Amino acid sequence: MKQGFKPLIMSVVVLGILVSVLMIGVAKARNVRAYSANAFDASSVFNSKCASCHGKDGRARSLHAKHEHARDLTNAEWQESVSDERIYNSISNGKGKMPAFKKKLSDSQIDELVNYVRRLRK
Repeated sequence: MKQGFKPLIMSVVVLGILVSVLMIGVAKARNVRAYSANAFDASSVFNSKCASCHGKDGRARSLHAKHEHARDLTNAEWQESVSDERIYNSISNGKGKMPAFKKKLSDSQIDELVNYVRRLRK
């Protein structure tokens, strides 16, 4: 091979590698966006299904919450006294006036809501 072609071939190889790396990065970015769009958003579910009684902040301070005897989910004493399993079961099976969500949410979605409730602690 002639000496003049070696730098050209090396440039083409390096360019090919750079393009490949760029394409992989774009593909990963698309996958992350697709995952984010499909990911379960516990805060949205809480706001749409739970906040009407427990309040968006979890404190259950509205007149409706008091009428329904909704629990203040931010209360540190309650948070310490209740297990994740009990919160899970309350969401899944309902409790008192609270409806059951086991037919509307998957087990993993209910787990995410349990984690969300835990993060409401003050």
